[in-house]
Amino acid sequence: MRWLRTFGEVVRSGLTIEETRLEPLLALRTAAGVALVIGPALWLVSPAYAASAALGAYSAGAATFQRTWRPRKVIALGAGAGLALGTFVGYLAAGRLVTFLPLLAVWAFAAGMAWSLGSTAGIVAATTVGSMLVTITLPTSVGRALEHAGVIALGGVAQAVLIWLFPIRRWGAHRDALADALAAVADHARRLRHDPTVPFDPEPLMTARDAAAVTPSQARTRPPVLHGPRGLAERILPVVAALADPDVGAPAEGPGRDRARELLDVAADVLDAAARSIRRGTPAEVSPRSADVLRVDEEHEVLGGPARQAAERLVELLAEALEIAGSGGARDKAPEAPEAPDHASAQFLVRPTMFRLLPVVVQAVRRELRRELRRDSPVFRHAVRLAAVATLGYLIASRLPVGHGYWAPIASVMVMRPDFHRTYARAVGRLAGTLAGVALATGMVRALGPDAHVFGALAVVSAALSYTLLRTGYAYSQCFTAAYVVFLLGMGGQAWEQTVPERVVLTLLGGALAMLAYVVFPAWETPRLPGRLADWLAANGRYAAAVLRSYAEPTREHRADMRRALLASREARAAWQEAYDQARQEPVRPRGLTSREAEDAQEALKGFDRAAMLMESHVPRADSRFVPEAERFAEALEADTAQAADDVREHRNPDWGRVEEALHAWEGVAGDRSPVLRRGAELQKRALDDLAAAVSRTPLERDVGSAREERRVRAAVAAEGDGSSPAHRAG
Repeated sequence: MRWLRTFGEVVRSGLTIEETRLEPLLALRTAAGVALVIGPALWLVSPAYAASAALGAYSAGAATFQRTWRPRKVIALGAGAGLALGTFVGYLAAGRLVTFLPLLAVWAFAAGMAWSLGSTAGIVAATTVGSMLVTITLPTSVGRALEHAGVIALGGVAQAVLIWLFPIRRWGAHRDALADALAAVADHARRLRHDPTVPFDPEPLMTARDAAAVTPSQARTRPPVLHGPRGLAERILPVVAALADPDVGAPAEGPGRDRARELLDVAADVLDAAARSIRRGTPAEVSPRSADVLRVDEEHEVLGGPARQAAERLVELLAEALEIAGSGGARDKAPEAPEAPDHASAQFLVRPTMFRLLPVVVQAVRRELRRELRRDSPVFRHAVRLAAVATLGYLIASRLPVGHGYWAPIASVMVMRPDFHRTYARAVGRLAGTLAGVALATGMVRALGPDAHVFGALAVVSAALSYTLLRTGYAYSQCFTAAYVVFLLGMGGQAWEQTVPERVVLTLLGGALAMLAYVVFPAWETPRLPGRLADWLAANGRYAAAVLRSYAEPTREHRADMRRALLASREARAAWQEAYDQARQEPVRPRGLTSREAEDAQEALKGFDRAAMLMESHVPRADSRFVPEAERFAEALEADTAQAADDVREHRNPDWGRVEEALHAWEGVAGDRSPVLRRGAELQKRALDDLAAAVSRTPLERDVGSAREERRVRAAVAAEGDGSSPAHRAG
């Protein structure tokens, strides 16, 4: 992908309106927090203090809109405290460049490393750098610096108090995460009606698991409905896949397939009803037809063998979903729910409290630093870029004949992200939003004339609009953020003739520095794709081996191992998917894996993972018979996938000799007691062969692979240019 084409996609992405659900009540409450500190500070003290208070309240309020599972009031307090600390420490070193620049570099580096804890921590930490740059120009003494820091912290306190007094959708984010997981399984069940082998994206289940981790204090107040349905979705997923699959479930055609489609359709309806119930906190209705379909007629049931076992298991699990949905009479007609499995009754997932988070932070930072020794840490590289750009931008702007030089490093810090695409898209969005917002606010300032109270009110309105549009696209929220800043400066007595051109020029400078930094010191995901693929392959091998060992010796310990291996496999798949999506948006040539090879390898591993999930759906209970053949196949599978992972990293062709030998030995065993297990092993071997075909190369292919990829990309670009691509032909 060439730079010109990539930049065109970046511009489109930066200006795209994202379809999302607006939250006007949250925006109104957060804007009220800004008004709550601007008004008294403007009335009782001075515009300078009102500006500091507005900065703290606005930034703390924006932090509460990030997706996080901690209470929003805790996020607001933490953001306010970080902003206040950054302001005061920055003022202490602000007298001379020789002291302030090293402090700014260290602070920005620490803010960049905060991304190792997640996007919310990284974004909040970046705002503290901006606070340090802005407010050090306001105080005139240490005492005044303390006062400004206190006023900024008060803005965070005001937001936290409003959240406490006027809660809006308490546990709303957790409810949405759990409802999204159930809805994702429902959507998967519907797609299985038409495509029995369609893969499932586990991201909603991973998000729901992340949301389920709570602190002890949260566990005491968590609604009961948030306790069990996640495990229910986890158990339903492999069952619907096994029922729909023609290899181990319902036949491809005939009455059995019709019955399977009927059950899948009802499963989707029931899960959607449960999702609505959880999201809204109200009982949901399920049609009486669903209860009739869920009856298993012993005499006239057309499904048999493993398909019938999957159908009976699905009916049991849907009975639990009907209880969650609160469907009245239909619930009474459904079969009784079975006892919960061992892992369902386990204690809640523990999340560290804010006071116990420090060891977690230290461990995460050390892990990223260790990864940098292997040149594999995008977070570390982001921190280095952030520190360099912040100090360089401040140094350049301080030498320019303009005021408010801090706008340049602030623009850089706020648009920079650990990956290429988001950094460039946000730089474009910030510039476009700044131009529109400054033009809008400037026109209003010229029309209304100097009036601090009017400008304060307009700043609050701009903040409310910025909060409302925060999730619809960076450019659109940034438009009102720029207007908010212009109104604040006007409230402080700054002349618009000076501030407007300065802000536009310095924003352009900051965005250019952020873009240039990624070119000079990139963290491309394209060269790391073979390593990500190898990690996913090895994790999938361990998961499949754990499933096989649960057949070989059905014990609680092996079931627990299977669960841990499944979670590790999902994390490896998510890491691969993120790297793969980023690599497709990078303007660098493929190295190690071409885009076609990566796509084929991804499909092969999805098939391998699906085969393991099908086997998991029929894992025997603890009192079932042993399957000794499964242990031998598990050992061969785990050994071969581990070796193949090393081969993929080193660009060697993988080999499945031990797997073939174990599968061949299995064929000679008389009286196969588990047809699903045997068929699943065959599907896994087929998926591994597809993977080998995707990544293996002859010596000639290694020489011409890059040239072939270049030709394919050029052909795609040419097709888009002359309108002959499939998208153009269809439209």
